[in-house]
Amino acid sequence: MSSAADLASRVFRRDVQGMHAYAIQPSAGLIKLDAMENPHRLPLGLQAELGRRLGALALNRYPGERTHDLRAALASHARMPPGFDITLGNGSDELISMIALACDVPGATILAPEPGFVMYAMSAKLQGLRYNGVPLTADFELDEAAMLAAIAQHRPGIIYIAYPNNPTAGLWDDAVIEKIVQAAPGLVIIDEAYQPFSSRSYIDRIARHEHVLLMRTMSKFGLAGVRIGYLMGPAALVAEVDKVRPPYNVSVLNCEAALFALEHADVFAAQAQDVREQRSLLQRALGDLPRVKAWPSDANMILVRVPDAQQSFEAMKSRGVLVKNVSKMHPLLDNCLRLTVGTADENARMLAALETSL
Repeated sequence: MSSAADLASRVFRRDVQGMHAYAIQPSAGLIKLDAMENPHRLPLGLQAELGRRLGALALNRYPGERTHDLRAALASHARMPPGFDITLGNGSDELISMIALACDVPGATILAPEPGFVMYAMSAKLQGLRYNGVPLTADFELDEAAMLAAIAQHRPGIIYIAYPNNPTAGLWDDAVIEKIVQAAPGLVIIDEAYQPFSSRSYIDRIARHEHVLLMRTMSKFGLAGVRIGYLMGPAALVAEVDKVRPPYNVSVLNCEAALFALEHADVFAAQAQDVREQRSLLQRALGDLPRVKAWPSDANMILVRVPDAQQSFEAMKSRGVLVKNVSKMHPLLDNCLRLTVGTADENARMLAALETSL
């Protein structure tokens, strides 16, 4: 009888065998500032109210029409234009996989600026699509000439534009984005995962184009544990993506928690405002640290470059603060750390740990 290793080598795809699973850092006992989560929890009164609602759900039944209520609530919350439709994913990750699956035609290519969200490339490779990453400039801006040249050469079916970008946290030049949109021969996906913390949105421009889809998540809204992503765009395009959506991909618990959050959107808006204020304070403090370069942020994270990222990461962790060492993700990120914006106390402890690590 074959060993499990022998069996795996025969039945699993070679490219899958060569991949690494998405790694989640252990965070027990640490101040968790590595994953761009909203640092605020629901107030106690709302926790109890949500608990009663979730406890009353018919967990013995498959999800039903309540998901239609969530789609309508999200469309209203996002100010979705007329003639557009919306589909749901178990987080944005599932939507990215759905898009790759739906667009898997012979010779299809996915294109995105790099460094960027790792799931754009991973979803392409898992689906067997070609992926082309176009490096940003040294200051993490879109390289207009390189992007347009790559579009002309590869004719991608899908282009991802993160707005703001992860892990660099900045918003790109709108004029350059429009040139990319105009040059795109296929779909353009504007990924607004960090919209609650951003000074601009593409929602007011999306209706100008028939090939642009807008993707958002409720993770940064404050529901990272609930796993709700949503994709908006012209109804005919969204309908095609929706055909590959797994049945019942959003559970009744996730759906009800998301509806509850939207009913209390003012609470989450106040939390986002606090994060934006803390981000400004944190950026000023980082600017005063010697040997640290911090890039401007429109998200709930700040990218910094330090003399030795691994040494600073380990030193901060030893002092109880967990951040993300992104220095190996891309050559442009050499010696960079990604710092999630937390509460005032968390940020103070993170700054102290970072300063000591230098």
